Amino acid sequence: MTVLAAFMVPHPPLIVPEVGRGGEQQILETTNAYEQVADEVAALKPDTIIITSPHSVMYADYFHISPGHRATGSFADFGAPGVRFSEEYDTELADMISELAQEEDFPAGTMGERESSLDHGTMVPLWFIRKKYSSGKIVRIGLAGLPLTDHYRFGQIIAKAIDRSGKRVVIIASGDLSHKLQKYGPYGFSKEGPEYDKRIMEVCGNAEFGKLLEFEESLCQLAAECGHRSFVIMAGAFDGLRVKATALSHQDVTGVGYGICTFYPDGEDESRLFLHDYEEKLEKECREKAAANDEYVKLARASVESWVKDHRQIPVPGGLPDDMISRAAGTFVSIHKMGQLRGCIGTIAATQDNIAEEIIQNAISASTRDPRFDPITADELKFLDISVDVLGETEDIDSMSELDVKRYGVIVSHGIKRGLLLPNLDGVDNVEQQVEIARQKGGISEDEPYTLQRFEVVRHY
Repeated sequence: MTVLAAFMVPHPPLIVPEVGRGGEQQILETTNAYEQVADEVAALKPDTIIITSPHSVMYADYFHISPGHRATGSFADFGAPGVRFSEEYDTELADMISELAQEEDFPAGTMGERESSLDHGTMVPLWFIRKKYSSGKIVRIGLAGLPLTDHYRFGQIIAKAIDRSGKRVVIIASGDLSHKLQKYGPYGFSKEGPEYDKRIMEVCGNAEFGKLLEFEESLCQLAAECGHRSFVIMAGAFDGLRVKATALSHQDVTGVGYGICTFYPDGEDESRLFLHDYEEKLEKECREKAAANDEYVKLARASVESWVKDHRQIPVPGGLPDDMISRAAGTFVSIHKMGQLRGCIGTIAATQDNIAEEIIQNAISASTRDPRFDPITADELKFLDISVDVLGETEDIDSMSELDVKRYGVIVSHGIKRGLLLPNLDGVDNVEQQVEIARQKGGISEDEPYTLQRFEVVRHY
């Protein structure tokens, strides 16, 4: 059985009268739409309500499904301890989702529970639903720091588990929109905030789920959105299906975006295999970009592919530019996949006889030895975007005034502790931020004195 329906909803504790104490009146439009959602859930009489929440347990590289038979929670953290919940988990469906994920070697399951109490991203939807429908168990699912494509793929796995179970299931995609919509709001204003809200409401209101995968990471971050990954999981559960979508409401009066939409499946549609189409598009773009790479990056890519596929280090090939053979220098190899960093390892000074050998070694390290990531696998190679930085000589400087975040990289040192950050990185907008990140990377505490060095790079694409 396919998903009966899904609902995109926000989770402001303010909306609960015991928390809002009158403040909930300013978002009455959202309350009314939420009541309609609760009525529709009650009419469907689901066996199980799956809730994806940004405030459940979250890992960088793993989707957490809450384990156990029951969980409790309250709004005590929001001044309303008397508003309490006791929910029974659908362990059968949770286990089925976990088993399917394991079969597909997908990083999801019930391990790693850190906080068993229900979170407000789960309780706010339940506050409305339980007033109208007291039956039905729940499955609570957290998000991950993985790419949007993995969230969509997880939605596909959830849908398969629902089909296998034969249960009547609705999905609640819990998540606020931008948190930067008004100057008077608690998070201030960013021009990306209204842009995100307008775009997400258009996309979801028209069930154009493929476009959810195309939101730039920078836009989502600058808008300080909350629920995008939650919505993408929901979209994945409808892969290959026509969907009737209705946008019920959108408000931004508190400075935070609250959007509510409903989604009902309406038969199969092979034109809506959005992940397949998106990955085909990305693969084509990566091929075209790789074909245009210069010799430095082509060498790094050849090194990565040979090591990942065959665990073989390539020799220095012939026909390289003279600078790569005759000169030694430190290099960094940076690898991105679908816009997200997948590995970055380098050397501040030369460790090999020439730049070519330096690139070969650092490409292997970036793809398999970056401690922040699992080693890259062969099926990822077609989606990789690689760049190479060749470092110039380092020079001591006396203050941050001698830095330029676009031109110079920085090395922050205290004794044997040292942190480095390359120049001209997305999301690093000023020198203070650049130095702070490098300090943290070096494990240098705030109260430890440090020295600064700068260096220039030549970046190859």
